[in-house]
Amino acid sequence: MQLIPAAPTIVPLSLENAPLVGSFVAGAQASLELLNSYALVFIMAFVVTLIATPLVRKSAIALDIIDHPDAGRKEHKFPIAYLGGFAVFLGIILALGASYMIVDGPAGQLAPVPVSVLVGILAITFTGLADDIWKWDARLKIAGQLVAAAALAIEDIGTRVAEGVLVPIFGDPETLLVNVAGVAIASGDIYYWTGTALIAMFVLGGCNAANLIDGLDGLLTGTSAIMATGLLVLCMMMAAQGITGDPFESLAGVRIVLCLALLGGMLGFLPWNFNPAIIFLGDCGSLLIGYLFVVIILMLGEDGDTHLVLAGLIIFALPIMDTALAIVRRKLAGLPMSAPDANHIHHLLKRAFDGRVKSAVLALYAIALIFAILGVMLGLLAIDQVVRLRVVYAVVIVVFGGFGAMALKIALRSRWASELAAAEQRDESVQHTHDNAVAPEQAS
Repeated sequence: MQLIPAAPTIVPLSLENAPLVGSFVAGAQASLELLNSYALVFIMAFVVTLIATPLVRKSAIALDIIDHPDAGRKEHKFPIAYLGGFAVFLGIILALGASYMIVDGPAGQLAPVPVSVLVGILAITFTGLADDIWKWDARLKIAGQLVAAAALAIEDIGTRVAEGVLVPIFGDPETLLVNVAGVAIASGDIYYWTGTALIAMFVLGGCNAANLIDGLDGLLTGTSAIMATGLLVLCMMMAAQGITGDPFESLAGVRIVLCLALLGGMLGFLPWNFNPAIIFLGDCGSLLIGYLFVVIILMLGEDGDTHLVLAGLIIFALPIMDTALAIVRRKLAGLPMSAPDANHIHHLLKRAFDGRVKSAVLALYAIALIFAILGVMLGLLAIDQVVRLRVVYAVVIVVFGGFGAMALKIALRSRWASELAAAEQRDESVQHTHDNAVAPEQAS
């Protein structure tokens, strides 16, 4: 007799135990209840960051941890204190600590933030702080980011990200692929190691993408608040569908906590960082922000839902687009990846707006909002199975393929312009040498 496996249990989060699946109203109510349960996290992150920022600024000035203008890429008129990222860290870490005290309501049914995530946050914050203070070598910064990535892999956060794409190729995780000399390799092993490699790539890429886009007053802070809001909406929609299995083993609550902590920290820091800024995030802040985004996006694939991870990447598309442009541009120019330049998206927009920083930043806020809406809509359609997963993959390929083409075109035009300018300079030099040689002959 063939046994039919039982369907997974969907555990609702509503206090009244109302079913969340199949009822939009019940799901929305449960989402609002859950958001209300976690309100303390947002409040703590906002208030602590808002109060800590001027205190951290005072300490940075006393310790001479200051970004001095150089009349080049650093165009601010006055020296600006670094270490703003440490104020954001204080707000976020205390908010995460407050989340452990929530035991009532829907939030009390869900798992707290894993210790591995806290370890990763500490590792990435120390890495950025060390670079701000002591100007760490790039290899040490990469090592610190890999330590933070390893902390995620230890608790399998993100290791199932590749599963949704690879299952059609290799089958279920239990499928035996190779058995040689007693060494068995199953599909699940492929998924685990591929996912582990993706964790490292996501952490390195996300942290550096956030770092690269942090080039104008309030840019990274404001766009991060918009992207965190988009991810929060997506996470709330996922939670409204119910939890498969044991709620205390689910990451549904962890995702929401991290979104709220990040959003509160960004909004608490933005008044001090918006143009004209009196304090910068520094690497401490940009690496921490990028890391938190990566953690949240990886957690979207907790159950192997790769399509939801892709929706999260679309929400985070602005830093990805800027990084793609930088990689292609520097590769074609023959420059190392760490070489700074003034051709990032925010630089181009600033020049397009005749040097007006606020106009360029607000334009990028609008772009970030468009991507956030697109990612949320795509995630919602995938969750409700309105569109098939291949449609999600197609949209992602079109969006990021377009980014790649734009990056290549801009880089090629920049290289051609540089080559043309160099050729004109050589011609002028040859003509000048010729004129100097002819002049004595005419004089004689």
